[in-house]
Amino acid sequence: MRAFVPPPLPPNPPLDIGPDLHDLLEKANRGLGRLDGIARLFPDPALFLYMYVRKEALLSSQIEGTQSSFSDLLLYENKEVPGVPINDVQEVSNYVAAMNHGLDRLRGDFPLSLRLIREIHMILLSKGRGSHKAPGEFRTTQNWIGGSRPGHASFVPPPPHKVMECMGALEKFLHDDPVKVPLLVKAALVHVQFETIHPFLDGNGRVGRLLITLLFCAEGALAQPMLYLSLHFKTHRDAYYNLLQRVRAEGAWEAWLHFFLSGIIDTAEQATRTAERILELFRDDRSRVEKLGRAASSALRLHLAFQERVIFSIPRAARRLDLSQPTVTAAMRHLAKLGIVREMTGRRRSKLYAYHAYLKILSEGAEPIR
Repeated sequence: MRAFVPPPLPPNPPLDIGPDLHDLLEKANRGLGRLDGIARLFPDPALFLYMYVRKEALLSSQIEGTQSSFSDLLLYENKEVPGVPINDVQEVSNYVAAMNHGLDRLRGDFPLSLRLIREIHMILLSKGRGSHKAPGEFRTTQNWIGGSRPGHASFVPPPPHKVMECMGALEKFLHDDPVKVPLLVKAALVHVQFETIHPFLDGNGRVGRLLITLLFCAEGALAQPMLYLSLHFKTHRDAYYNLLQRVRAEGAWEAWLHFFLSGIIDTAEQATRTAERILELFRDDRSRVEKLGRAASSALRLHLAFQERVIFSIPRAARRLDLSQPTVTAAMRHLAKLGIVREMTGRRRSKLYAYHAYLKILSEGAEPIR
């Protein structure tokens, strides 16, 4: 199979955005607006974003085959050994770090550029699987998708000497050169183009999905990265990969755009409902804790800490809250009696407690693909 060099964006012939696609565009924009609005209802949006970033990281990595669950990632971040290979959970943790780096750079007015894409890739492949595959560098050798060699591949991206030319044109399109298109259309086109160029030896899928989130934040469609679009790609994984290939083979941009916008609508609605349920959970549980009387003060502080991190040991919670271990132990006992937290290890020592209902909501849709 010969290598495929995609023409620069926008597509030619131009996109045919008929009534159906126009309707989807309007619904997707409204969905993003509602999601962005609910983020502002949280007293401290950082509580929520910590988890949303991890959900997108987990889902995007699962598309590539990692077997980590939400609790695996949180255990790993608590310095606990998760129930899956360390490489899997390290990969998800790297994704979290890469996304946070990209968001921090954008907040500092750094442009969404090839330099930033390389920085993100360097962090994504900094440790564990793929760390020997030129992190932060565009490839200088041929790669391919499917099969044992290019001749048997399902798709062969551009040859290495064309990568910089293709990526340069993509960077221009990111900055509305040669033409400005609606943001959601731009994000859809950019994702396919990046996946088609496949500029790195490894990690292209994850970087390509990260680009969607970063583009929404860079252009102000989302103040915070609350959209985990990878849930749609994971749920419809075969259709996702088939449509990417149909764009390359047939120029089926409209079919891809329909799939992409439908994903924005569904995921934004689900993320909004999730946010509402979590807000309600926090309010209801806080109300129950407030009825503890004298014990309420330290228990409320512990409940708030669980909203930030979901899983705690007693020593770690004591350090975080600057309270004595006996005080935290008593508060933990109260939260456990109320059914708010559950011990999750079954161990006599080094016990870990999880905010069970919160973790259950966050884990929806984030089960590994078996």
